[in-house]
Amino acid sequence: MATNPIIPSKTPAPGWIGGFSTSNPAFAYPDPDLTSLPMLDNMANIPLLQRQLDVLWPEFSWETIVGNPQSRCYQMFAPDISRAGYDAAGRVYSIICPQQGAYSPNLGDLNIEVTVNAQRGWVNEQAGDLDADLVAADMTVTGKIWFGPSAKTKRIYKLLEMILKVEKLPFPLDKANAIQVTLHRVGDPSQPIIQVRSGINPDFPNPPFALHAEEAWAVANVSVQIGPILSRHNPMVDDFNAMVMEIFNLASGNLLKVGNVLTWNVWLDAPTLVDQAEWKAHAETWRHSIDTGHVTPDGAGHRARYFDECPFEPGEQIVEQELDLIRAWLKKHVGWLADLAA
Repeated sequence: MATNPIIPSKTPAPGWIGGFSTSNPAFAYPDPDLTSLPMLDNMANIPLLQRQLDVLWPEFSWETIVGNPQSRCYQMFAPDISRAGYDAAGRVYSIICPQQGAYSPNLGDLNIEVTVNAQRGWVNEQAGDLDADLVAADMTVTGKIWFGPSAKTKRIYKLLEMILKVEKLPFPLDKANAIQVTLHRVGDPSQPIIQVRSGINPDFPNPPFALHAEEAWAVANVSVQIGPILSRHNPMVDDFNAMVMEIFNLASGNLLKVGNVLTWNVWLDAPTLVDQAEWKAHAETWRHSIDTGHVTPDGAGHRARYFDECPFEPGEQIVEQELDLIRAWLKKHVGWLADLAA
């Protein structure tokens, strides 16, 4: 795919009015309380959007071995997928979250999206620097996993799809049929509302390649903890989804392993005006699928790397590990077919 160069700006577009962030004393830092605001359907108020913050550098981080800080990886997802949209007073009405992919040697592309279901919050453009209280937002989100286009060329994919199709059971061939992963506030599985707050996440160090203070207008951060897969109330499907999730985690370094914490520092361009038709088109493009190669028109993200810049590699054993998982599922649910995956 052809790419366009990113030209960041530190000059906000004209038309800012402000005032919403100070309309309730509870909204103030150091601990903004947004509970007086309703959680709004994320795509229900697009006609109210006037301004936006574009995430030009979405820097993700997670531990590839849960509980081992030395195993932490860093990866920038594709630029300008994520955005926050708000009105001229600063009330947030929509947030577009990022998507990414991993590659399975046996099953091809596996796509992931953090889907925003509902949100609330404010932006204060007058803050206007990296250390300021620029934004406070809450979101409910769901992780979604589905197969990408290269999967459809894989023999094992075709076998698995056929088995579930014959049984008239759901299969994650696209986003509409995705495996859904619960995400919750770090340390509190009962709290589905996660927080977007100004600044860099303070819980771990960041390597120079994950910092963009020179280019960015401002920065905010989000953290989620990975919960269990939503049940489809069918043992065959639930076991299949668990198998695919294990394969995804082998390929991605436990990105969505239960209990792991996924964090992203979102480095922002200066506020721009919203073109509502373009916003809808942008959201639709990335909401339905990322079957365009995991990139935006502004270019691809980066490979996952450790602090010392060594790339994350899933290891040569991944092929056999994946096959073991697939064989185990076949043996349990369609034993007579288990040898076909060999």
